[in-house]
Amino acid sequence: MRVFITGIAGFLGSHLADAMLRDGHVVGGVDSLIGGYEDNVPEKVIWWRADCNELSCLNEYFEYFKPEIVFHCAATAYEGLSVFSPHLITQNIVGASTSVFSAAITAGVKRIVHCSSMARYGTGHPPFCEYHRPEPQDPYGIGKLCSEQMLRNLCETHGVEFSIAVPHNIVGPRQKYDDPYRNVASIMINRALQGKPIIVYGDGSQRRCFSYIDDCISCLMKMAFSPLVVGQTINIGPDEQTISINDLAAMVQFLTDTENIPIEYMPGRPQEVRLAYCSSNKARGLLDYETKTHLSDALCHMVDYIRTRGPRPFDYHLPLEIVSELTPRTWKERLF
Repeated sequence: MRVFITGIAGFLGSHLADAMLRDGHVVGGVDSLIGGYEDNVPEKVIWWRADCNELSCLNEYFEYFKPEIVFHCAATAYEGLSVFSPHLITQNIVGASTSVFSAAITAGVKRIVHCSSMARYGTGHPPFCEYHRPEPQDPYGIGKLCSEQMLRNLCETHGVEFSIAVPHNIVGPRQKYDDPYRNVASIMINRALQGKPIIVYGDGSQRRCFSYIDDCISCLMKMAFSPLVVGQTINIGPDEQTISINDLAAMVQFLTDTENIPIEYMPGRPQEVRLAYCSSNKARGLLDYETKTHLSDALCHMVDYIRTRGPRPFDYHLPLEIVSELTPRTWKERLF
């Protein structure tokens, strides 16, 4: 089939493109390169460098490529930053998603698979289940939930199949590791390999459950084709191994052989959810989900990737719209 992936130069989109190509599909895509690396894109992909907010461009690309399945992976996935740059984040979540959905429906696609975020759940009671009432705590989560509702409304109105994936804390090679605003494990590894203290916001007791990229891709593949998931929202990722941010930092120190490097604590960030992890029961039932990669192995793959590619200075590539006493010093003073 002809599969189109937004965010195809990003971490998730590029791995998904690889998997689709291996299965014999024709793959196209688009990416603005805000959050990815150009060399992430597989050679056999037909892709354009463009912003998903540019509806006229998307209409042109879709008319040329004639996709049957669209994966919407592109997102400025910045929970913490969204409190301080709400216009940018909302524009690139709600506006860009609406543009993609409009172009896809106009092109007559069979199904849209939308990648949402665990941020939709906010401060609920983990493990989060799909039937829990969403209570997003930041503009990013609010935007993701709004995009889900937009997709459901448009697809039901115009008779297009859709499914909504909720990946959470995905990690692995190709993740942008020179971004100071997101990807906690990558930030820690990049700093550790440069001999710099690992920075933790708050007291480090926040708990997360990290998902290795390969374990997520197998689920997304099925969400494109299975008749069982039409109209469904499904959490993607493990629920067996939650870990505190303190323990994550210690694991990174061990795997990078930098136990001598200290952990530096910074004030907690506004609206950060302390406990955030999901139930995978629905994915097990509908997608035969199985966690195959332990977190320590996932982090080893990331360390090898960053070592091989080379640690990098952090690139403060996105603007702060609101600067106040609440804005993290690491961002205001560019401490990374």
